Amino acid sequence: MVSAMNSEPSTDPARHHDPGRWLAQFAGRMLVVCPQCGGCALVVPRPGLPERRYFSELLFQPRRLACAECCAVADWAPEVRGAGLVGAVLGGTEDPFFRRPLWLQTRCVGQILWAYNEEHINELAGYIAARLRERGGARPTMAMFARLPRWMKRSDNRPDVLAGLETLRALAKRSAPADRSDVAHERGDRPRPHGSMYFRGGPY
Repeated sequence: MVSAMNSEPSTDPARHHDPGRWLAQFAGRMLVVCPQCGGCALVVPRPGLPERRYFSELLFQPRRLACAECCAVADWAPEVRGAGLVGAVLGGTEDPFFRRPLWLQTRCVGQILWAYNEEHINELAGYIAARLRERGGARPTMAMFARLPRWMKRSDNRPDVLAGLETLRALAKRSAPADRSDVAHERGDRPRPHGSMYFRGGPY
């Protein structure tokens, strides 16, 4: 079982060392389109939960959606299946809990560039900007950077992707319905129809 990891920021902006961070490590806070007003709402673990031991627990923790614009509130809980819980599956331009479009989306080289939050943007920007990318010891199937689409990693797309990330950074500072990205609409594009399972011994 993998415990939470913290990456050390690189002192050389042209060099990026990937310690093998999972996408799940950025799932604690998600900016989404509010289902009521269309402004920016926040999806976070429900208040009062026990402190988690592993970042993978973020996929199973009950969630709350709250909008500061219109005061909308909604709660999510994982499905119980036998002795386990069915957790969320990350990836795609919707949040995996409430199935709301992510607030941080923009068009980029004919694709859709997205992020969950500001920390996610910063991590992506550090990787994309680097001329030298070093991989850590995590399994490629689990590490976030190893699973990025090829178009994001191409050197000739670097300026466009970095510009797109700056657009997302600016979006993160705005929350009004009128600020919503033109691509942040509902598409139902989750990559897999099933969720991971969590048993009493831990996530699998």
